[in-house]
Amino acid sequence: MPSPVSGIERLKVGGRVPALPGGTRIYAIGDIHGRLDLLEGLLCRIHEDIKSRPVGRPLFVFLGDYIDRGVSSRQTLDRLIEHGRNCETVFLKGNHEEIAIKCLSNPDLFGQWMRLGGLETLISYGIVPDATLSKGRQIVEAQVAFHTALPQSHLRFLRNLQPCFSCGDFFFAHAGIKPDVDLSLQKEKDLLWIRSEFLSSDKDFGKIIVHGHTPTHGIEVMPNRINIDTGAFATGRLTCLVIEGESLSAIDTRCANNV
Repeated sequence: MPSPVSGIERLKVGGRVPALPGGTRIYAIGDIHGRLDLLEGLLCRIHEDIKSRPVGRPLFVFLGDYIDRGVSSRQTLDRLIEHGRNCETVFLKGNHEEIAIKCLSNPDLFGQWMRLGGLETLISYGIVPDATLSKGRQIVEAQVAFHTALPQSHLRFLRNLQPCFSCGDFFFAHAGIKPDVDLSLQKEKDLLWIRSEFLSSDKDFGKIIVHGHTPTHGIEVMPNRINIDTGAFATGRLTCLVIEGESLSAIDTRCANNV
């Protein structure tokens, strides 16, 4: 069974308790970063929950950052694509997916991608670059190898990721939103990369923003937002926020070596 989420009494949208439409239950999953082991465990627990508590519309929302840092980025994308075939699922884009896609056409971004954990992603595709990709020729060779190794199904998956998703009183984005911009007018750059300006805002955004991107020790509930990035790569804890009606709960999993 999912665990209660502390602090949900703080959530308010226009002075009232936020809710989803009846018959819908959302399972929102935070940043995976190539931790296929944690993803498999979490999905198993989620499906057990659906089996024990049937609902008309179980909807999965993945918040992005599926790749980089962890050792199983390629395998994680395979698993997510398979999951999307069998369940109603929304896949959001994270900043890590954005930069990986851009590296296919822009070699100048390879250095930044490597610093963000892209090396582990290349290795998961069977690509072992020379040294630290500090030379132009090495970068071009890695770019060509990535093009060649990336399956068409992965390319379609990465290109079809959504920048945001809204349901009921909840708005889902990888990083957050620009506080003074209407939700319908948000720029993708902010949805994927924003931090301090959003995290420090106490504004009522009109919906509760469910996001990841900024690792936290546990689910962070603020009056206007919920952060569910529990740092899976470093902590071994991958978290799912369960939303149904006016209730919030959580399912998470930890790798035994990281507890």
